[in-house]
Amino acid sequence: MIHLDNLSKHFPTRRGKKVIVQNLTATFPTGESVALLGRNGAGKSTLLKLIAGTIRPTSGRVLSTGTISYPVGFQGSFHPDLTGIQNTRFVARLYGMDSDDLVAFVEDFAELGPHFRMPLRTYSAGMKSRLSFGVSMGIPFDTYLVDEVTSVGDGAFRHKSVQVFDKRNETAGAIVVTHSPPMVRRLCSMAAVLEKGHLQFYSDLEAALDHHEYNLSLPPER
Repeated sequence: MIHLDNLSKHFPTRRGKKVIVQNLTATFPTGESVALLGRNGAGKSTLLKLIAGTIRPTSGRVLSTGTISYPVGFQGSFHPDLTGIQNTRFVARLYGMDSDDLVAFVEDFAELGPHFRMPLRTYSAGMKSRLSFGVSMGIPFDTYLVDEVTSVGDGAFRHKSVQVFDKRNETAGAIVVTHSPPMVRRLCSMAAVLEKGHLQFYSDLEAALDHHEYNLSLPPER
């Protein structure tokens, strides 16, 4: 269970305060895979980072009864001058994992070839995402935070990513950011729509997708 307790996050901009969430109180249920929907710029990725604890809220707090992954695709724990293997071992130590086991999983899963033994600064964005996804999926979290699983790698790799995500979902929950309705239906059991700092939950995926489509039809915020 992840509970957002009166959570607020604001960023200063030239046009004034940008509100990501405002006095938000909500609960992501234990063991559910929740699609997080919202327009570009609504703050979905920022909300994932707030839940993960990689950025601090302006006010309020995030409470959890279990372990939470860092957002997949986030390389904040990776050092650009360390190799993929060295970064993997570092994260393994952070989370109390056997580093050899995690390295073996990531090497097989991420399919980075010789780049796995090269510095992270030589990686493309896609390679960094594959490394991040592999490291995250190799650690047994209670809730996985996944940002656009469909953008990682080619079709074959995306299929493999969905398969390992399904396996983790047998014993864990997830919060999944995706713009793909088929992926929402494929991966998620419920959904939440983020708009103007507010979050609305749906047990009916089609109702959530209809709400999201309506929001997409509105003029962009200025």
